[in-house]
Amino acid sequence: METNELFKQPVIIDKEVAWDKSQVIMSKTDHRGIIEYANDVFVDVCGYEDYELMGQPHSIIRHPDMPKVLFKVLWENLKQGVNFHAVVKNLAKSGRYYWVVTDFESTKNENGEITNYFGRRRAVPQEIISNHIEPLYKKLLQIENASGVEYSEKYLVGFLEEKNRSYVEYINDLFTEYEKAQKSETPVEVEDERGFFRRFFGN
Repeated sequence: METNELFKQPVIIDKEVAWDKSQVIMSKTDHRGIIEYANDVFVDVCGYEDYELMGQPHSIIRHPDMPKVLFKVLWENLKQGVNFHAVVKNLAKSGRYYWVVTDFESTKNENGEITNYFGRRRAVPQEIISNHIEPLYKKLLQIENASGVEYSEKYLVGFLEEKNRSYVEYINDLFTEYEKAQKSETPVEVEDERGFFRRFFGN
């Protein structure tokens, strides 16, 4: 489903949205990613009103700096009922950007078919973005523009194979190392990614 023509992509402004990064952005979509609910934090951060968001694909806030391969892998996992934590740069109505890390839960009907996705998003520390995420995403986007998503995905696979980590494990490592650096005097126990993100999102 395409974004309604009334909602043309904003003029990109290379400035971050000012928002309370202690808050959690929440939304609910149907199985196709069409928005059915957005909490007040979502509305405040993205700049769209509730009535503008309802019935729109979640891609209404997709930033052009995001490599398509990340959404390809994200949807492949979600459609299989596998949670997938991704660091995403989103586009506000104002043209500004905001970075979040995602957490998803899905609901299924009596036939085991996914009916809805509940997404929660929290802010990402700037050090993680600047030192790790942006360089990787810029490389993936360059490859996509030159050779297509197929080769962007091959590069991502090779990048993760070199680290012997899955994408979710890699993101977990970045957040865990950041947390350790912030609490250098207090040892932080290493957790698997589900344990870490459960604590991070408060569930």
